[in-house]
Amino acid sequence: MPIHDHPIEARIDALLALSREHAETFCSPSAWLARERYLAAHPTRIIVMKCMDGRIHIPHATRTPLGIITPFRNLGGIFHLGWPYLGEMLTDAVYEATRSGHGVLMIITYHFSRGSRARGCAGFGCDTEAALAHAREIRTQAERLFGHDHRHVYPLVCGFETDGDALIVHGDDGATLDMSALTPADAASLDRRVAGLCADMPADIRRDLLPLLEGNLQHVDSLRGVQRELNIEHREWVICVGRGFDFLHLPNTALIVGPYSPDLSEPIGTAAAIIDANMKAGRIPDDGFLLLASTPYQEVGVDRARAEMKSRFLAEFATRVIHREHPKLARRMLNRTAVVHWPSRRLESLDHDTAAGA
Repeated sequence: MPIHDHPIEARIDALLALSREHAETFCSPSAWLARERYLAAHPTRIIVMKCMDGRIHIPHATRTPLGIITPFRNLGGIFHLGWPYLGEMLTDAVYEATRSGHGVLMIITYHFSRGSRARGCAGFGCDTEAALAHAREIRTQAERLFGHDHRHVYPLVCGFETDGDALIVHGDDGATLDMSALTPADAASLDRRVAGLCADMPADIRRDLLPLLEGNLQHVDSLRGVQRELNIEHREWVICVGRGFDFLHLPNTALIVGPYSPDLSEPIGTAAAIIDANMKAGRIPDDGFLLLASTPYQEVGVDRARAEMKSRFLAEFATRVIHREHPKLARRMLNRTAVVHWPSRRLESLDHDTAAGA
């Protein structure tokens, strides 16, 4: 029986087990050594702006060790760098990199399906051109923030074709580099191709982009001829609010609302409407859904206490929005509030599940 068809308690248990497995893998000696070796050879900091869709798992699709890529996830991959909290997080990441003498590669993604328009990004009504236009607008904002010369921060627009997990790199002149059109034999020519496509990309950043493209080339080739379930209907049953959801890369399971927008009520209300529609259509059981709030922390003491306070605030805020906009659905809501110890990626529960309508 697929996990979506299990009773809500069993679904929650499976989700938490997945988070524990992710932390164990991340903390293993082999994973730690892989990260250290990778960063020694490729020190450029990599940031990825992407949709919450579980199909878009960039470390997996590029065969990059866990912990190298810093993800920013939100419904539809919709961001504005003027949002105060988002802007602060990005500039802090850039400052940390530059103080260490490293550049930043900012990969701004949109996603689509070649096989069916309906499998595209729901945040843009499956309109690929609209999603691409938004990615380009984020790139323009990044240039205003970090400089048009791209010497220190290189904002790179990339498509992600979900049927084949292929990256499509966009150049300044409208040309693209589609990894699905290449074979592993083309790996040796990637440096030349990227240099021609992104002529102003600094050599050190281009050097550290290449392993991602080479990994994606191998990944895409490994999927050729493999039967995959592509026509996946919406069956989300989790609303995640906050950050620290790296373990959640299951297609159509969770709707992730990053704490970036000045108005979180809109995406939370949208996520609740999707859950409600899934229940009414019989795509998921109507015995409940999970609201999971999470905030990462680095150190014990004040940092963890602040993370706890922020997670509780996000949980309470989201609960109020759902009660106000979807009162019947709210009676089926189970809440879990957590913090994530970021160095180990361990999800730490702050309370027990409680029915919101009890």
